[in-house]
Amino acid sequence: MNGVWPRRLAWIGGLLGLLVALLVFAPASWLASGVTSATNGQLQLVNARGTVWNGQADLVLTGGSGSRSQTALPQGVQWRLAPRLVSGTPAMGLRLTAPCCTPEPIDITLLPGLGSAEMRIARSSSIWPAELLSGLGTPWNTLRVEGQLTLRTEGLSVRWDNGRASLQGEAAIEAHDLASRLSTLRPLGSYRMNIRADAEGNTTTLDLQTLSGALQLQGSGRWVGGRLRFEGVAQAAPNAEEALGNLLNIMGRRQGARSLLNIG
Repeated sequence: MNGVWPRRLAWIGGLLGLLVALLVFAPASWLASGVTSATNGQLQLVNARGTVWNGQADLVLTGGSGSRSQTALPQGVQWRLAPRLVSGTPAMGLRLTAPCCTPEPIDITLLPGLGSAEMRIARSSSIWPAELLSGLGTPWNTLRVEGQLTLRTEGLSVRWDNGRASLQGEAAIEAHDLASRLSTLRPLGSYRMNIRADAEGNTTTLDLQTLSGALQLQGSGRWVGGRLRFEGVAQAAPNAEEALGNLLNIMGRRQGARSLLNIG
C-alpha cells in the first residue's frame, strides 16, 4: 500500500505536467482551426507558427466552403493572447498586429460566458488594402475594388447570445481613392460608412456618404435581429455618365441615371 500512493502521485504529477505543457505550448494551428470553424472558412489563418498564446500566420479571406476566391493580407498577422481580469471577471486579452496595416496593435478583450460571449475592441485606427475584399466572393470578386480602407473603432463590442450576434458602440470605415476593374475611370471616389449601435445592442444603423469623386454613393440601413436592410443610390457626377455606365448597371437596378442599391 505504501508503494502504491507514490506511484499514483507520480502518475498524477506527470498528467498535470503534461496538461500544463499542452496549455502553455499549444500550437498556433489549434487557434487557426478554431478561427476557420467560427467563420465558416471565410477567415483563415494559414501557415500558423508559434503557439496559441504567441504566434503569427498568413491571413486569408475566402468566399467560404466551395469558393475559389481568396486573397491574402501582405505580411500576415501576429498575436499575443493572455488571461486578464475585467471588473473581477476572468477574460482573455488579445493584441493583434498586422505589419502592413496597424500603426499600433489592436487591443481586444474576449469575455466567455454560458451560452454567450463578448468581444470588446478598444479604440483603434487601422488601414487595410481594399483588394482584400475580392477574396470574399460575390460581388467583390466581380468589382475587384482597389484603394485603401481606414477602420476606426470607438468602444465597439460584439456580443453573441445563443448564436445571435449584436453590436454596441461606434465604428467608421473610410474608403479612399477606390477604383474598379469595371471602369476605366480612376479613381472612382472616396466614401465613408458610419456604424452606430444602441446601448442595448438591439439596433445598428449604417450611413453611407460620398466624400469626393465621380461615382456618388449615398444610403442608409439598419441591422436588426441579425438581418441587414440597406437602401441606397449610386449615380455618376456630371460628365461621367458614359464612363460609369457599365459599373452602375452591375451595382443595382437602374432607374434612369441612377442605380438603386438594396440589401435585405
